[in-house]
Amino acid sequence: MPKANSKAQQQAAGAALSAKRGETDKSDLQGASEEMYESMTEEELEEMASTARENLPDTADDEDD
Repeated sequence: MPKANSKAQQQAAGAALSAKRGETDKSDLQGASEEMYESMTEEELEEMASTARENLPDTADDEDD
């Protein structure tokens, strides 16, 4: 199952998951969260969104810093 590699990715997965469940409107999604909504299952999104934020970089680009 996928794990988030950054806080931004985890947040995008949470937004996509919320739309997938009908809790928010799909039209509110943009960028990565919109792509995740289209390409991932609810189970995959749930796994990624539930990744512990501790020790995650803010963005994937921050991993090397």
